Amino acid sequence: MATILREFSRADPMPTCLPPVSAPAPSGGGATRHAIAVADAPRLRGDLGVWLVILLELLTFAILFVGFAFARTREVDLFNAAQATLNLHAGALNTVLLVSGSACVAAAVHAMRRDARRACARWLAGALTCGGGFVGTKIWEWADKLGDGVDLSTNSFYMFYLLLTGFHFLHVVVGLLALAWLWLRVRHGAYGSSDCHALETGAAFWHMVDLLWIVLFPLVYVLR
Repeated sequence: MATILREFSRADPMPTCLPPVSAPAPSGGGATRHAIAVADAPRLRGDLGVWLVILLELLTFAILFVGFAFARTREVDLFNAAQATLNLHAGALNTVLLVSGSACVAAAVHAMRRDARRACARWLAGALTCGGGFVGTKIWEWADKLGDGVDLSTNSFYMFYLLLTGFHFLHVVVGLLALAWLWLRVRHGAYGSSDCHALETGAAFWHMVDLLWIVLFPLVYVLR
């Protein structure tokens, strides 16, 4: 997590929104073909270190998801009964909020690639609003469960439910902190069409948060 926040605070992020500059190519038709090849060459969007963190987080969640599925096969009736107490409407609302937030983040990056800084800031503000809505809904949902006396020791289902949603919640908070920092930087004139490395990094992390919830919601809330 510290790696992610450190990336966003870098003063001079590496420009990656435009194709990288390469060594001079032969003149004539060869030069044209070389320029086209360079422009079409695939490249990594965002910071390599953060991508490694993302892969590690995905692996961690995959282990937790497998553990949940295995535990469910051993206590099917208990899991079904406890699962029926969850608020599907809150889970569905949070799904809409995170997917909408991802759409806003993607639109923010595209806006910056056009040097539309004000539009980028507005889209980031929209993503922050969606993420804030997720946080509020999740806290309300937890408060309702804790009010009913549910905790980690209640049973295996609630242990996994609180661990999975709590761990994911921490990632949402980190993503919101990153987006808030990016929003402030954009408002102060940072980044541009040739310099949106940090924005792409933030987008990659937020999309990971969204993807994890898209798996978590049906697994924990819906599938019987």
